[in-house]
Amino acid sequence: MPKPRKTAVLLLAHGSPDSVEQVPEFLLRVTGGRPVPPQVVQEVQHRYGLIGRSPLTDLTLKQAELLARELGMPVYVGMRNWKPFIPDAVQAMNADGIEHAVVICLAPQNSRTSVGLYRSVLGGCQGSITIDFVESWHDHPQLIAAFAEKLRAARHEAGEKVPVIFTAHSVPERTIADGDPYENQAKETAALVARAAELASADWTFAFQSQGMSGGAWLGPRVEDTILDLKAKGHLSVMIQPIGFLCDHVEVLYDIDICFRELAEKEGIRLWRTESLNDSLKLTAALADIVRARMTAA
Repeated sequence: MPKPRKTAVLLLAHGSPDSVEQVPEFLLRVTGGRPVPPQVVQEVQHRYGLIGRSPLTDLTLKQAELLARELGMPVYVGMRNWKPFIPDAVQAMNADGIEHAVVICLAPQNSRTSVGLYRSVLGGCQGSITIDFVESWHDHPQLIAAFAEKLRAARHEAGEKVPVIFTAHSVPERTIADGDPYENQAKETAALVARAAELASADWTFAFQSQGMSGGAWLGPRVEDTILDLKAKGHLSVMIQPIGFLCDHVEVLYDIDICFRELAEKEGIRLWRTESLNDSLKLTAALADIVRARMTAA
């Protein structure tokens, strides 16, 4: 009988600088070494300065710790744009004798601008480790339950019937025109969460946030325009749930909590936001179920 392969889980994420001073180097990694206009660097530094520091790395490592505890097997973390880098994670796996890895991107909806780039980096450094790469998991029942749990809690706190705007990170329109599944998957996640939270169709809508500063058209509708549309319909409160993100970071702590909140206050609207999943046990359950299913199939 063949000896079982030593198997681990590898979680992949975008990465985030640890300080404002590291933003220029971080942005060069994001662009693959292409020069970044000084005004863009300054704007990103300004955003990181306002939130102090992105907790993305710490929260991702916590998610890995919880998953390792649930599965009873090693879980590694690799980031595309910051430490711990994907090649360093693979090097650690090799040093530990890992022969096979179930790889999950902490971006449930698949886009070549995120998942595709992570996979490309991994392909260039995986060496002899065999990979079972999870392409997307945007509709996993436990993921949907995790988002719905946070949404119900936020609606209970609001104490009123507040329209919900589900959001995901925008991508260039040309990406979708080339056949990328991201837009459809993001909207499907939103619809499934709305159903799980028992929202009527009139109680929610969907918008894209965090459009890029580069040229070309980015996916909409924008959150800013959606807030104004809801005001025009008579709503004085709105609730945002970012279903494209699994933890707090600059797109949540700045874009939503500072930028969108300032807009809402200026328009006389109260803005609510659901908690991010962060260390949600239902998120851990979703990741664990994916790994167990892959290992059973293998």
